[in-house]
Amino acid sequence: MVPTFRIREAADLIGVSDDTLRRWADGGRIETTTDASGRLAVDGAELARFACELAELGDRTDGRAVVGHSVRNRFSGLVSRVLRDTVMAQVEIQAGPHRFVSLLSREAADELGLEPGVLAVAAIKATNVSVEIPAIR
Repeated sequence: MVPTFRIREAADLIGVSDDTLRRWADGGRIETTTDASGRLAVDGAELARFACELAELGDRTDGRAVVGHSVRNRFSGLVSRVLRDTVMAQVEIQAGPHRFVSLLSREAADELGLEPGVLAVAAIKATNVSVEIPAIR
């Protein structure tokens, strides 16, 4: 069962204000629904699709370029794609502009209930981490 996210939760997941997400919904840019309480919400699969679209477009809603960035090892995001075979599963998570791909056993993916639209955390363990600062325009 794919979850639904209230507007505020959905906005947090894609890195915009809830007002921005409401404007996009009013303008038809993203489909909305209502949750069990009758509040405006976004279907998880629709939110995952939209998050991928934003990342592909490099959509910057605040109009400012990033001048410094250092990320932590845990990224909350939405599962955007799951490919399963008999033994393994390839899981893609869209966390803001970042796309993570993980290979895990099909059994683990099934036990976690991983499907497009499910909220998940990509936990990264790396021996080499770089920090970049882009040039100022």
